[in-house]
Amino acid sequence: MPRPARSALALAGLLAAAGTAHFLVPRPFDSIVPRALPGSPRTWTRASGVAELALAAGLAVPGTRRASARATAFFFVAVLPGNVKMAYDWRHRSTAAKAVAYGRVPLQLPLVLWAGHAARAED
Repeated sequence: MPRPARSALALAGLLAAAGTAHFLVPRPFDSIVPRALPGSPRTWTRASGVAELALAAGLAVPGTRRASARATAFFFVAVLPGNVKMAYDWRHRSTAAKAVAYGRVPLQLPLVLWAGHAARAED
């Protein structure tokens, strides 16, 4: 297993890429925003993109890494309903599309564990 500091930087890269994607190609993210949330899906897409970029920045800085890693774990739990909605909405799509949608749900657990590992990085 990589050292926590290196792991935190890799996770920061993942979050930075995902956060950027929320602004460059927002439509796929809009489509998985649960309808129960108030406001427009685009607002939630932008807010989650900002959150991912902020978490990435926090993970990249040693002094904020531990707190940011814990916040990242919370974020991964918080977006789980969107992934569940995507899996449900995509249940009638192609086998490949369903595999992507269904795979996102259990992927949240290793992401939470990855954030926990990054939280052990030395400041």
